[in-house]
Order: sequence, then structure tokens, then C-alpha cells
Amino acid sequence: MKTTIRKYILPVVSAAVLIVTVSSCSKDNYYKDGGTVDPHFKGTILQYLQSNPQFDTIAKIVHLAGMDTLFSTTKQTLTFFAPTDEVIRTTIGAVHTTVPDLQGGPGYTALNQILFNAGKDTIQTLDEIPAATWRKYLMRYVFKGSYLLKDYPQLDFTLRPLFPGGYYQGYNGDLANIGVVYATANTVRYSGYRQLCIASVTDPGNPQNYYNGAAAVSSSDIQPTNGVIHTLAIYFSGVTSTPNLTGELQVNPIMSNLFGMSMDFDNEILLNR
Repeated sequence: MKTTIRKYILPVVSAAVLIVTVSSCSKDNYYKDGGTVDPHFKGTILQYLQSNPQFDTIAKIVHLAGMDTLFSTTKQTLTFFAPTDEVIRTTIGAVHTTVPDLQGGPGYTALNQILFNAGKDTIQTLDEIPAATWRKYLMRYVFKGSYLLKDYPQLDFTLRPLFPGGYYQGYNGDLANIGVVYATANTVRYSGYRQLCIASVTDPGNPQNYYNGAAAVSSSDIQPTNGVIHTLAIYFSGVTSTPNLTGELQVNPIMSNLFGMSMDFDNEILLNR
């Protein structure tokens, strides 16, 4: 059965980011304390993905990759840095679509445009991509064991020798750098919010030398019955910002928005199309 990606080959639409700051509103009549959010989900990782609209396509890719059992089993726990459906749409894209680089670079040419330029058939349905390819790059986001934000070491992009984060092997053996960035608050360094991030390490022999781009986590510590999910943030074209998009977290918005956190996925599809 064909799984259509019609909505994922439309041009990426720019979106504005609205930041609302609320201060000293506890006494206002429109303020209501929503209480503490329960991070636990009564179901497996796969069931969580299937129940959440922003992971509808990711859940289908898990199935196409033949990984339903892995994401459903309770015999072991997993930590999944979950890319959203927007990552798939941005990666595959449409012909004549270029995603601007927020840092002033040349931007990213969508996979379908790359295929079109090479005279190859573009991707119309998700199942046109081999299961082994989906599985290979999805595994970059999957780690054995359950790891919450508090379990990862500090990462400071400006002081890597002191705070390098940690290096972890993905489920398929790929190396990733994962750490928690401590933001500055009221000019006091490391006293602000904590933000988890992950980067694909392309040179394991010299891991501190080069990163494809760090993907920031927007929601951390979601806890299904068989592990932990950290949802990755998406950076939209059209946002005007400095290169330091998330406080202390310096990200490459182009690479962090791509499936696999690099151009490797695109190149493999191009070579085997």
C-alpha cells in the first residue's frame, strides 16, 4: 500500500515565532496555574508516536523501516530523539524549493530538487525509499537505555575542553555528541534554563573537530512505558535571529532540520535512485 507524502513535498512555508513573556501575573484574574505536567505516557514509544499528530509520518517510517517491534518491545528500554514530521517535509521537499539558511549561507536544496537536477525520478511516496535506508538513518536518533535530561553531562560550545557533553553510540553504532546547555540568566552564566541537544559526529577519529549541526530538544523527558522520548525543535525559514538561536545553544538550523542531521541521507538516495 502506498503511503503518500503529498503534503511533504509542498514548499516549506515560513513561520513566525511568537515569544510571549509573562511576568508577575500570578495575581491577575486571567492567570490560572495549570499544575505540573505528567511526563509519563501509558503506552509504548510507538503508541506515543501514533497518538501524536506531529509524529504521524515518523510512525509510518518506523513501520516502513521494519522497526515496529523495536519501538514496541518492553524487554529493553530506548531513548529516542524524535524528529517531527516537519523534518521529513523539509528534507524531501519539492522541486524548485530551497530552504534559506538563517545564518546567511546558501541554504538547503530539497532532496526532490537534487534528484530533479540529476535527471532522476523524484520521491512521491515514502515507500519509494528502501526500508534499509529508513532504518539506517532513523537509528541515528535511537539509543539503548533510558536517559533523561539530568543523565547527560553539561555542554558548552565555547568551552568544549571543559564541558564537552558526552559521546554516545546510536543503536546502529553511529557516534553522537549529546549534552545539556546551561543558559545565562540575568547575566549569571549557567544559571538559566537547561536545554538538551544532539549532534551527529561525522569524524569519530576526531569527534571534537567537526559536527554537522546540533539539533535542539524542544520537549524532553517524555516517558512511555519502554523508554524516553526527546522531541527535536524545528527552525523555520523566515525567523530573523542571530546565529545563537537558543541562548547558549549554537545550532546549524539547516542540518538540524534534515533527516539524519546531515546530507548523508540525500546522498544515499541520489546514488541509489
